[in-house]
Amino acid sequence: MHELSIATRLVEMVGEQLAASGGRAGRITLRIGRLSCVHEDSLRFSFDLVREGTPAAEATLEIVQLPVRVYCQRCDDEFELPGIQRFICPSCGRPSGDIRQGRELDLESIEVLETT
Repeated sequence: MHELSIATRLVEMVGEQLAASGGRAGRITLRIGRLSCVHEDSLRFSFDLVREGTPAAEATLEIVQLPVRVYCQRCDDEFELPGIQRFICPSCGRPSGDIRQGRELDLESIEVLETT
């Protein structure tokens, strides 16, 4: 379950960002592509395990799922795939392996709560 190591690193990154201010995270937003092989439920479960006693202890985890987008050279067009089983241009029917989106695993933002 690599989601545990992802969650652990995420909490470490939040701690590093908030160390100087002593603040706490309110919301953490991740962007996860459909090809990243990250299972959302497992990541949420792992995050809940590792955040205790850290600046992310009270944070909510917001996950933005990104679809797979590929580029068709023949059509000179980028399109979203309806699924990940077939990488075929919907306009011309040719296969395309030019993936433009879908592999991401990015920390997009950390909402910082005011210190009291």
